[in-house]
Amino acid sequence: MTREFLLSTLVVILAIFTGYEVISRVPSILHTPLMSATNAVHGIVLLGAMLVLGAANTPLLHALGFVAVVLGAANVFGGFVVTDRMLEMFKRRPEGPK
Repeated sequence: MTREFLLSTLVVILAIFTGYEVISRVPSILHTPLMSATNAVHGIVLLGAMLVLGAANTPLLHALGFVAVVLGAANVFGGFVVTDRMLEMFKRRPEGPK
């Protein structure tokens, strides 16, 4: 194992722990704005996946790029669905006949 690989692995592990700690402490009232912000980030991730897929030159890279685009698109779509459902809870319900 090279030093660069170990350093990259350490960064990923620290990012996972940091992300978990930050997200688990978000109050429920901030969930919808946080979801909207993460949807924007996922859009950038999806764009990056498309660029990587476009630059792929081997079948393995094509497959990995395709999987990255599919998972990124599902993440963006799912985020918007969850945000829409959260915002739906705050709308007034129509009053029934009196």
